Amino acid sequence: MTPTTETMVGIGGAAESTDMVLNIGPQHPSTHGVLRLKLVLDGELITRAEPVIGYMHRGAEKLFEARDYRQIIMLANRHDWLSAFSNELGVVLAVERMLGMEVPERAVWLRTLLAELNRVLNHLMFLGSYPLELGGITPVFYAFTEREELQHVMEEVSGGRMHYMFNRVGGLKEDLPAGWTTRARGAVADVRSRMDRFDDLVLGNEIFRGRTRGVGVLSPAAVHAYGVSGPIARASGVDLDLRRDEPYLAYGELADVLKVVTREEGDCLARFECLLEQTYHALDLAEACLDRLADLPPGPVNQRLPKVLKAPEGHTYAWTENPLGINGYYLVSKGEKTPYRLKLRSASYNNVQVLTELLPGTLVSDMVAILGSMFFVVGDIDK
Repeated sequence: MTPTTETMVGIGGAAESTDMVLNIGPQHPSTHGVLRLKLVLDGELITRAEPVIGYMHRGAEKLFEARDYRQIIMLANRHDWLSAFSNELGVVLAVERMLGMEVPERAVWLRTLLAELNRVLNHLMFLGSYPLELGGITPVFYAFTEREELQHVMEEVSGGRMHYMFNRVGGLKEDLPAGWTTRARGAVADVRSRMDRFDDLVLGNEIFRGRTRGVGVLSPAAVHAYGVSGPIARASGVDLDLRRDEPYLAYGELADVLKVVTREEGDCLARFECLLEQTYHALDLAEACLDRLADLPPGPVNQRLPKVLKAPEGHTYAWTENPLGINGYYLVSKGEKTPYRLKLRSASYNNVQVLTELLPGTLVSDMVAILGSMFFVVGDIDK
């Protein structure tokens, strides 16, 4: 009998039990800034995810300590470049609280109006860019058309297209141009008349719904654990909105108009639906502010300030419901013309951290859908 020899050949045996580490970024087109995601994969399944931040860091919080209270507004409006007016607002509210300063009523209503117009501008960007990240190019053209309509009136009143620099400690830079409220009212009406495009093109698209329904479900427990806020938190059933719960500016007088949009599903689709419906309500609030401004008599929009503005020694915390969520401003003063410390609690920083819990267990193909639905700006993380 002829002896036989058996040879065992292993084909990829070791590879089957080896995880792969995949870097997404730090320049990825769907991250709204320079973000890096470090993923550990088991085949196409994400087993671990780590957002790596800091690629856009400007050290704004340390720069605040070397700028006076007028100059820090310029730094503050840039971290979330889609919400510049709202960013300025939080800083000046904190300084005014330290000074015990009352702002003229006309300025209060104007600030509320411009904050809501800024909210619409922010949301329109994501309403257009999110479908684009999933392969639908048409909505972004419509989104930019509507943004331009509102940008015209924002630019007319402030002089800036993105970084408005219109807030001042004590009020606003200056009063409205003649006839501006009429033009603003027309822009709001025009944008509202065309918003159903997003319902038809996006929410009515079965491919979009198939890519987002049941994908990236964020639990209320994770929302609370990570400090997630804004439309992302409300899409998971966490009913929190500072405009209603701790009113500032004129929101206390707008309680009958202000509606807080929530969903229970917590998935990508729910987050988009919250953003879209919240845009409609922001337009309602803007119209209500325009109505109230029409009834107000002419008056000042700011307070006269000393040549050198110094906040008294002490500390305070102001927070606002920014378009992307809760922004907090912790101001510490030693009685000088510059802040001793000004700490920013930005919405995007907390919102993006929950990706460490949200992405594991999902497929790589769903990662962009989840990432885009988190609605963050990386400059707001790396402030």
